[in-house]
Amino acid sequence: MQHPLPSGLGAATTAAEALAGIDLTGKTAVVTGGYAGLGLETARGLRDAGAHVIIPARDMAKAAKALDGEAGIEVLPMDLADPASIDAFAAEVVGRGGPLHILINNAGVMACPLERDARGFERQFATNHLGHYQLAARLWPALKRANGARVISVSSRGHRYSPVVFDDPHFERREYDPWLSYGQSKTANILFAIGVDTRGKADGIRAFSLHPGAIVTDLARYMSVDEMKKFGAIDDEGKPVVDLERGMKSVAQGAATSAWAATSALLDGKGGLYLEDCDVAPILDDATLEAADLRHLHGVRPYAVDPDAADALWELSEQQTGVRIA
Repeated sequence: MQHPLPSGLGAATTAAEALAGIDLTGKTAVVTGGYAGLGLETARGLRDAGAHVIIPARDMAKAAKALDGEAGIEVLPMDLADPASIDAFAAEVVGRGGPLHILINNAGVMACPLERDARGFERQFATNHLGHYQLAARLWPALKRANGARVISVSSRGHRYSPVVFDDPHFERREYDPWLSYGQSKTANILFAIGVDTRGKADGIRAFSLHPGAIVTDLARYMSVDEMKKFGAIDDEGKPVVDLERGMKSVAQGAATSAWAATSALLDGKGGLYLEDCDVAPILDDATLEAADLRHLHGVRPYAVDPDAADALWELSEQQTGVRIA
């Protein structure tokens, strides 16, 4: 199933175009990181289609400023690095008694210096994966009530930097590399979607992961200007580059695949798939990777869609968070 449909959409598609004709009236969505960058664009798109959008925010003041005047979007406190705050947020949402139709795990950190949380967990793996694992598990009862929920994990083509290193996910015995750490966490996002779909499809919960494109947002705050130029992300004047041939998108284009994954009827009856450019992406074999420029390649590494690795990640996540789906 991991091959293009095709959908008829593409890299140039915007979130508004992906949502054209979609009516989400009466639906509820949660979008992490929904008050900046791709998350904000995604949240606005879902709201404009009729959904009530709930945004969990670590910085409530920043969220309030970014969302000032945005009717139909609600903000509640939550920090993906704080397990107690995740539980409190989920308890509020689940306690309302209604269904949750869409969960978009969009927030994250990229290529940051080595940091550990109070549990000793490395920051990128803990935030990008474990926090979202715990959030989805705690929201499970509300997702089940929807009788047709979708859980979306925003991954990256950066997953190609590393598989999940199960015997040392927190860099306790190997030298820390911010890009290997980021790649591992993005692979975890893909495997997590497979795990959610496997465990949730009997209850109507389907899951997808995706690469949104390369977009200059606050996610790149740990990169220097020279690094950004080396990656081709900004031009000599410091302006974001949009070059669809290399996967460099605008924010509106970058949010499109999340919006499409959450709502498209073309994905009904499907799940556990990795998406790019509003379509299902192909699998990339090693020979293709070695022969081509990664910036021009579409697709997912086989290790990121391995069901055995997905099960191993789920077991590791249960152990490290102490949380299991209800």
